[in-house]
Order: sequence, then structure tokens, then C-alpha cells
Amino acid sequence: MRRQYGLSGTQPASGSSRDLRLDPLSLPARFEARDGRADGGSRQIEINQERVVVRRMVRGMRMTLQLRVPEFLGIARRQTEDAEALVLIHRDPSLSVPLLLTTDADEIERQWPVWSDVLALPQVEDEGESAGEPAPRRRRHNVIRIRRPRFLTRRKAGRPASEPTMHRGEREIIARN
Repeated sequence: MRRQYGLSGTQPASGSSRDLRLDPLSLPARFEARDGRADGGSRQIEINQERVVVRRMVRGMRMTLQLRVPEFLGIARRQTEDAEALVLIHRDPSLSVPLLLTTDADEIERQWPVWSDVLALPQVEDEGESAGEPAPRRRRHNVIRIRRPRFLTRRKAGRPASEPTMHRGEREIIARN
């Protein structure tokens, strides 16, 4: 039987459906967040102390990304249009996860160290979103190495003998019926 996640971690602020408030001490939690690249503009996120699961559809293809918490860079405080947010920062900005969205600056200050302790990640200063660009692709090291053993890459090409060996006056042995 699969583990069932409740919506107990998501508590909207009174009178406002815009605020996102997750309780770090009642993990696991499941919620929806905005995603500009996904179909429908939203993605489902499940978070617990060991991993974050992001489910979204991009161009009709379902994607489920399971990320371990240590793969994230830390917890950052980010300024939005009219509120502040605590965000779980990933190297790829499209995988960053909002944890708290509120207009109360004191609540941000109280929750920031709590989230940092619960997820065992540092509090980092966020210099703003980097234009929504994904992280650069990693460079592959020597593609030919996969197809060819190492000693063969050092081997020099063979050269034909200067003169072929010819045996004259000898009897040729050929198997015939």
C-alpha cells in the first residue's frame, strides 16, 4: 500500500488564498505551486525530510522528478511582487520549491531557521531569480572513451609491410575434392 499524503501541511492565511504556508514540523506535505513551463501553469509537489517529488506535465508529457534534499543549495528569502517567500533553492531555477509565501516579514524571520534545521540545509542569500534559465548542461568528457577501450585509443594504425613475402619453387598445398 502506498503512503498517503494529506493536505495538512498547507494552510492558507485567513481571508487570503494567495498565501502559502507549510508547517516544517508536520512533514510530509503535498501542495500545488505555479510553474510557467508546465501545462496548466501548475505542478504538484510532495516534500518530506529526505526528498522532494515534483510532478508536472510539459507539452503533454508527464514528468515525475524525485530530488534528494541534499541536492538543493539551501533555503533562501526571495522578494516577490507584493510579498516575501521562503524558497528551497535548486541549481536549476525551474526546480526551486516555494515553502512559505506571506506579507508578514516577522513570520519569514521566524520560519527561515526552522526550515533550515528541519531540512538540514543552510540559509542562503538569494540574489534574485536568474531569468528563469535552466542550469547549463554538463560537459561530457571524451565521448569516444565510451565506445573504445583506453589502450586502443593509444594504439597507432598499422602499416603494410614494405614488400609482401613470396615463396617460389615450393609446392602449394590446397585441399580439393
